[in-house]
Amino acid sequence: MQPQQLTEYKQWYADYVAGFYGDDPFINANLKLKEEHTGRVCAEMNDLTGALGLPEPDRLLAETIALFHDVGRYEQFAKYRTFADVQSVPHGPLGVEILQRHNVLHALIPDERFIVNRAIQLHGVKQLPDDLEDPVVPFARLIRDADKLDIFYLMTEVDKWPLQDPKAPVLINWFPRSDEYSRDIIEAILQQRHIDYTLMKTSHDMKLLELAWVFDLNFRPTFERVRDRRYLEKIIAALPDTADIRRVAAVVLAYRDEMLNGHTI
Repeated sequence: MQPQQLTEYKQWYADYVAGFYGDDPFINANLKLKEEHTGRVCAEMNDLTGALGLPEPDRLLAETIALFHDVGRYEQFAKYRTFADVQSVPHGPLGVEILQRHNVLHALIPDERFIVNRAIQLHGVKQLPDDLEDPVVPFARLIRDADKLDIFYLMTEVDKWPLQDPKAPVLINWFPRSDEYSRDIIEAILQQRHIDYTLMKTSHDMKLLELAWVFDLNFRPTFERVRDRRYLEKIIAALPDTADIRRVAAVVLAYRDEMLNGHTI
């Protein structure tokens, strides 16, 4: 892959996204939320691939995946007014369908095109399949890490947003605010298992899910950024101070530190 191709993809993306803006301030604010998220994920991706010392063709391919990873979100939100896949359509496969519909990736060689499409398709699933094709594996892991880093940022900042901001209700009220949380999610975290998204019922459940993401991070630089930015500590501080939460906090922080002490990737 060549740098000029990425430049052209960025222009196509900007033009594509611009076509969704209109007269509805609620839709516009949430499209902007995703546009800004994508910009930060691209920056996170460049930071990770630089820290890992990847060669330029791989870095370009990884940034292309970051650029397009949420391309399905615009059609999703314009049609359904939600980013919740379970209430609309899975945005990863939709993004691949959009890229194919517009023949965006035609200039890539078939192997590169397959990697980009497959990584986008899978970036939001609960867990990567065990039989994932070898060439796709590092790129699928990279986009999941870069995406999570920015979602950690968003969800530790969201409570600072004024409620009159049109995009705030989508994130703040994604799940009802409540002092309750799922015992099943607590137990899954204590056993270091992936969380079934259907278990989430309250805003605290969503925060617990984000803590469980630490078990799905892949690269040492990602763990370093989670530590240095204190994302886990910020999420823990936003949860009730109960014995359950203290046990969960001990497990996720210990896992992060264990990966930092022994992680070699």
